[in-house]
Amino acid sequence: MLDQQYLEEEEPKEMSFVDHLEELRWHIIRALGSIFVFAIIAFLAKGFVFHDIILAPSRTDFLSYRVMCQVGQYFGSDTLCFDDLGFTIQSRQMSGQFTMHLMVSAVLGLACAFPYAFWEIWRFVRPGLYPQERKNSQGAVFFVSILFLMGLLFGYYVVSPISINFLAGYQVDPSILNEFDLSSYISTLTTLCLACAIMFELPVIVFFLTKAGLITPETLKLYRRHSIVVILVVAAIITPPDVVSQTLIALPLMLLYEVSIHISKSIRKKDLKRLNEQNEL
Repeated sequence: MLDQQYLEEEEPKEMSFVDHLEELRWHIIRALGSIFVFAIIAFLAKGFVFHDIILAPSRTDFLSYRVMCQVGQYFGSDTLCFDDLGFTIQSRQMSGQFTMHLMVSAVLGLACAFPYAFWEIWRFVRPGLYPQERKNSQGAVFFVSILFLMGLLFGYYVVSPISINFLAGYQVDPSILNEFDLSSYISTLTTLCLACAIMFELPVIVFFLTKAGLITPETLKLYRRHSIVVILVVAAIITPPDVVSQTLIALPLMLLYEVSIHISKSIRKKDLKRLNEQNEL
């Protein structure tokens, strides 16, 4: 009796197409609602958001610059210590600051609400999977959220400050002052951070593609050299036109690609073992 009740709870109930659309609509509404709530919080916390988060990489007291300085001093060099980043940020449009305020609030709302928003979408997708697929995808929300957060932090604390420092200090002639528009600065920062966050999801993508039988570890190994070229091209597209930021994004992506090969190999090994056990029975 208990087993029958358990199976009924595990098996998804039959729903019509209209019911599925209605359920999807409410999942999307809740996901967007969470983004909207966090966006409002970010909008109201204007001082903290802009001074301590958005504009922090534009100042020499930023954590990454202080760590770089300490590392340089450890090796007996002051070349990694910055007294001045050599640029100023201006807003040259009447609505520039207000527009950027709205944009930053929306981006932070998305970043903060991402785990819950993904969980809402996953709640809709998961019942449509087979029992074995649901079992294999346990922890999907956790790993997707962790990788997203890791990529976001990597982009904010590593890629962005080094890229900003390089671009801000680059001059073709000393007579030309670096005075950047606020929209240009924020666009560069958000693009780098979100790009890193998305790119860090590569192992999860490989996991599901391997489970679906669309890729194999042999295929990943075969196209390893091709992947390096693709990674370099993608890094060149999503980063400012400088070698430093492109390399900073390309290197961890190459590492994630190698990790993905091992993940795919492990999954393939487990699947073959389970298949052999079933054949023996």
